[in-house]
Amino acid sequence: MLKGIDPLLGPDLLHVLAMMGHGDEIVIVDANFPAASVGEQTVYGSPLAIGCDAIKALAAILTVLPLDAFEPDPVVTMQVVGEPDTVPPAIADALPIIKAEGYEPASLERFDFYQRASEAFAIVATSEMRPYGNFILRKGVIFS
Repeated sequence: MLKGIDPLLGPDLLHVLAMMGHGDEIVIVDANFPAASVGEQTVYGSPLAIGCDAIKALAAILTVLPLDAFEPDPVVTMQVVGEPDTVPPAIADALPIIKAEGYEPASLERFDFYQRASEAFAIVATSEMRPYGNFILRKGVIFS
């Protein structure tokens, strides 16, 4: 255990988050997401697992990951198929966390989300059972 680090952030995930540079993206995905097949296309090359739902994973990761303030839309979610303006329950539950960081999430159509996720640094597979509990986070910088 480390002081001040959320215990959900295990050594592999902390290592990946530390390796990421400004502009790199990490994807938090629900249990329905094709994490293995998309994860093998990422920079890291395989999905990481975190033993919680997507909302807890998002909150834990954002305790150590700065979001990119230089470009628009550092947080992106997946749109509901055929209903791009619908906000699914998992996203609704995440909105206070995202807004606390100073952002509103953008959204992408399902297959565009898959494509962007395949180009990310890494995938974090959660135990989120609700559909559309998927988030792309773009890493920012820390100013001293």
